[in-house]
Amino acid sequence: MKKTRFFGLLLIGSLLTLASAAPPAARWPEAKANEWYGRQPWLVGSNYIPATAINELEMWQAETFDPKTIDKELGWAEGLGMTTMRVFLHDLPWQQDAAGYRERINRFLDIAARHHIKPLLVLFDSCWDPYPKLGPQRNPRPGVHNSGWLQAPGAAALQDQAEYPRLKAYVTGVVTAFGKDPRVLGWDVWNEPDNTNTNSYGNLEPRNKVELVLALLPQAFEWSREAGAEQPLTSGVWKGDWSSDDKLSPMERVQLESSDVISFHNYDSGAEFEKRIKWLQRFHRPILCTEYMARGNGSTFQGSLPIAQKYTVAAINWGFVAGKTQTYLPWDSWQKPYVDREPSIWFHEIFKQDGTPYKQDEVDLIRKLTGAPVPVGVGAGR
Repeated sequence: MKKTRFFGLLLIGSLLTLASAAPPAARWPEAKANEWYGRQPWLVGSNYIPATAINELEMWQAETFDPKTIDKELGWAEGLGMTTMRVFLHDLPWQQDAAGYRERINRFLDIAARHHIKPLLVLFDSCWDPYPKLGPQRNPRPGVHNSGWLQAPGAAALQDQAEYPRLKAYVTGVVTAFGKDPRVLGWDVWNEPDNTNTNSYGNLEPRNKVELVLALLPQAFEWSREAGAEQPLTSGVWKGDWSSDDKLSPMERVQLESSDVISFHNYDSGAEFEKRIKWLQRFHRPILCTEYMARGNGSTFQGSLPIAQKYTVAAINWGFVAGKTQTYLPWDSWQKPYVDREPSIWFHEIFKQDGTPYKQDEVDLIRKLTGAPVPVGVGAGR
């Protein structure tokens, strides 16, 4: 009798445990996404890497992590009234030393918080060099735009399903550590997932790269949610026509249907920028532009930032300080490196390394629109 009662109680306890277990995390409802966005300031910032780093590994590896430069440069961002920065992580430092990497991310978030900046953290990236390696990074290739930036995961890991548990451990580890952290704005799960880098590393890319990423991207969203992210998830669409569902590519469909908040890239004129915002308004969710501003391509602060403010769209331009990434050089520098001439106009970036603005009228506009006070006597607010 006692034995029967014991097993009965055990069964009831098991059923209660199952009944009380939290359901699998799901995409945020529209109302939750809009309520979250309503609590944010106008999100204005840059895609950020310190001038002393050529890529994500040089930014985050212990030997080259540079909190002094980060603190100085984020101070300049604060002086512009910027409230966010989009910052790329990488899976390899987590594989090498998860505890050390976690501590460096924590230090970065402390610095950003002191400057009232909440970063959007990027987990994976399909752009540029498909063969990342830990250790000392190569020097910038003379005259070439973003000559050392790295994909995450690299092509070898992307093609090897035995590596996927490691990638999951990275995502769940980082998101578990910082997914409830009020210093973090949100998670950009995968940057330009279907970018095949045709004009740079295209001949080194896996032929089935897009198919591989298309299968892995939903898992990356799922891993992030399983890890308990309390901030929104997103992945930005960046090409094509998003005006109706029937015009979306399979990748764009996954991105838009998985994202809590909608994000996009646009490096064209203000008119094109506005058109794409209108396309995305049909989703009735917050809209974040996570890449824009390429002067030589007709994308400018003057053309796009007032439109972003008009529609209450987050505006995160590419590039902050001209440094080892050399993204002040145009995209065509991959075909014709700028080794014997200067570009007629900087492509990206806001500041020189001494804190002097590339264009004073641009920083004046940013401050005007963000409502930041104008510092006395200096362009950068140093």
